[in-house]
Amino acid sequence: MTKNNQNQLNVLGEKIEICSCAPMTGWFRDGFCNYDKNDGGNHSICCVMDDNFLKYSKSQGNDLITPMPIYSFPGLKDGDHWCICLDRWKQALLDGLAPKVILESTNIVVLESVPLEKLKEYQFNKK
Repeated sequence: MTKNNQNQLNVLGEKIEICSCAPMTGWFRDGFCNYDKNDGGNHSICCVMDDNFLKYSKSQGNDLITPMPIYSFPGLKDGDHWCICLDRWKQALLDGLAPKVILESTNIVVLESVPLEKLKEYQFNKK
């Protein structure tokens, strides 16, 4: 755990959990969807990628599919967990393509613009 996430909470009011380390995600690339005021994209919502969302994101100008080795980015595929930009999730929601959300790994700052009830409608159920 890095210093950046020691005091951050998830949308359930609990200590935030890791979103993904394979592939490594988060603004700080530490696996957590931590909020940082310097993160203009607000990568605070942990989602489970699906093909529809990945294609949608690419069509909106954010290609998350194509690997970019120069940035140590492997490219995402269906089933990967990733901290995405909050505004992209909200846009996808309006367009009917929002991916599932891992509440335990989604930062509490998300509640400033999305109600918990709405997030629960898209909750990913761990099996």
